[in-house]
Amino acid sequence: MTTSQQQSSGKITLMGLCRSLYEQMSAQGIGTEQMRHLARLLRTASREGHLQRDRFGLSPVIHNLHTAHALCSRVSPDPKMVAAIMLRNLVNCEYLTLDDVKAEWGEDVAKLLGGLRNITGLYAKQVAVESDNFRRLLMTFAEDIRVIIIMIIDRLELMKLINHHPNERLVREVAYEANFLYAPLAHRLGLYAIKGEIEDMSLKYTNRKAFDDIAQHLNETKANRDAYIADFIKPVREKLDAAGIKYEIKGRTKSIFSIWNKLVKQKTDIAHIYDLFAIRIIIDTPPEREKADCWLAYSIVTDMYRPNPARMKDWISIPKSNGYESLHITVAGPDGRWVEVQIRTRRMDLVAEKGVAAHWRYKGIKSEGEMDTWMNKVRNILEGGAEGPMELMRNFKMDFYDKEVFVFTPKGDLYKLPLGATVLDFAFNIHSRLGCQCTGASVNGKNQKINYRLRSGDTVEILTSNAQSPKQDWLNFVVTSKARTKIRQTLNERSNQASELAKEMLQRRFKNRKIDLEEAPLMRTIKKLGYKTVTDFYNDIAKEVLDINTVIEAYEQSTEKRAAEVETRSAGEFVLPTADDTATASTNDVLVIGNNIKGINYRLARCCNPIHGDEVFGFISSEGVVSIHRADCPNAIHMRRRYPYRVVPTRWSGKIGDQLATTLRVVGNDDIGIVTNISSIINKEKDVTLRAISIDSNDGLFQGHLSVGVNDVSALKTLIKKIKTIKGVKDVQRI
Repeated sequence: MTTSQQQSSGKITLMGLCRSLYEQMSAQGIGTEQMRHLARLLRTASREGHLQRDRFGLSPVIHNLHTAHALCSRVSPDPKMVAAIMLRNLVNCEYLTLDDVKAEWGEDVAKLLGGLRNITGLYAKQVAVESDNFRRLLMTFAEDIRVIIIMIIDRLELMKLINHHPNERLVREVAYEANFLYAPLAHRLGLYAIKGEIEDMSLKYTNRKAFDDIAQHLNETKANRDAYIADFIKPVREKLDAAGIKYEIKGRTKSIFSIWNKLVKQKTDIAHIYDLFAIRIIIDTPPEREKADCWLAYSIVTDMYRPNPARMKDWISIPKSNGYESLHITVAGPDGRWVEVQIRTRRMDLVAEKGVAAHWRYKGIKSEGEMDTWMNKVRNILEGGAEGPMELMRNFKMDFYDKEVFVFTPKGDLYKLPLGATVLDFAFNIHSRLGCQCTGASVNGKNQKINYRLRSGDTVEILTSNAQSPKQDWLNFVVTSKARTKIRQTLNERSNQASELAKEMLQRRFKNRKIDLEEAPLMRTIKKLGYKTVTDFYNDIAKEVLDINTVIEAYEQSTEKRAAEVETRSAGEFVLPTADDTATASTNDVLVIGNNIKGINYRLARCCNPIHGDEVFGFISSEGVVSIHRADCPNAIHMRRRYPYRVVPTRWSGKIGDQLATTLRVVGNDDIGIVTNISSIINKEKDVTLRAISIDSNDGLFQGHLSVGVNDVSALKTLIKKIKTIKGVKDVQRI
């Protein structure tokens, strides 16, 4: 077709569209003068170059005329929607403002144009539309259900107008978009015929061979199919007439896309698809007889043709949650061919065919949270609207995605976040490292702080710095679990690192002061300083909240107090020994006191419990009893300095016959199994006896004092070595 032929054809089409649209609008009470004013606006804007052709080379006026005409003839002749369709390009090119439209055409038309302009701006971001997030954002931006209906009709008419467009890539993009985005929306809104056309045309543009093969098969078999339907319907008509039922019977062929989809799913060829066509029986009956007459028609059909019980679907007794009502049965018709029969009333058919929000979840369309409830409200409005469904829906706000925000990256990627999400939430949603280094963002070209609350449609570019790191106060404003988890994780890792550094610093300071740092006294010191956990203690040291000198002073006070609690005696405090703890030269001649003096009464001091082999000395008490102490006894310095004249040299002689008591201090992890293992080792030693044991646990550690009987130092050293090999034991010392 030449350019002149196309223009001529376009003029003829334009004239026909204008005439038909004029008749529709006149029937709705739109005055001739108002329509002439609209025509003048369009002519003037076009003449002045405001209405440029789109990327397909189409005139926006002709495109809008097609959309407006299709809306009136196929959905609802709503004059406000038609006005919005014809005015939208004038608003997009800023020839008119929304205030101009509101003043001249009313607030409702301006509202529709606002929704259409939002969607135009959404497309300008060049985002990938093949995502559920884009569909949700489209619904959010539209704000009015009528805007969505306009967009569905608009895309269908666009696909018709670009049928012979030379840019196949561009045509395929539109086809993919329409099939992914607008066909499901049409289905949800009950626009099934429109949905079928969109799917068929999408298949035609994206898989021309499959489309042509199915279309050719349907054309070749049309005569046979029509004859078969006539043969099937004829006896049914006779029975229905005899029963006095008022009805209409329609035979319909499945859409090409539906057939192709079934071929793909079942992995078969078209010859094995048994339900290429269906019969629909629509009954005219009052509401009180709807169910009875539907079941009467059902019994008539199943009496003549054998039904398939597995494919029986009763949505009259219990309608679908979306309100869809119908009886679906599959019966074996003439020649044994399966035929689907749908039985419904005129009211049910009207809702299913043209009612917005009819069975939108039918055939696998999934529910999306609150949209199900919202769609049922829409259906109720449509069924009960005396003034026309679109009139009643103009104040119906689409707010079922009001708990989410949809945000773009500069490249056009679309992300869904919960309502109240901040720049920082968005950064963590993209990547954890990006969130940790986030310092703010450029939102729609304007710099914002990290706690800025995002809105749907924002384009966000995250700003970062290598010097940035998560802060504790970030947890006060982030709302996503991913952000909160990563912030806490990073803060804990940093806290653990600081704790380890503080621990090393504390150990070095103790070493410099020549103070032995022991676990149990340190735990007591930490508790005394008011800390519930060791980590908090070390963190305060790292943050310089707690001075190390304060810790050292508290530790020394704790150990001095503990030492004072251990039994120590001065020379004047010793008493005469009892038979249990006194050894004499006559019974155990193992000690040589002074200048080879034997036979002197002596006792082994309780403060240090010397045993055979220890370096010892004697101390003469005022009662004349010699107390035997180890050379490293805690009281040795005091006694030698204050009472040097009472100290007598003493040494072991020969071998001892009886075991002597000594005390061991064991430090380890607080586990009852460790105590069991220690006692087991002691019991296995031939020359060692466990006399007593006491355990003091504190913050995961235990400190135990073991009283054991041993023959000599060699046996004691062997025992200590073995106890140290027990898993969980940190230290063993004789005291």
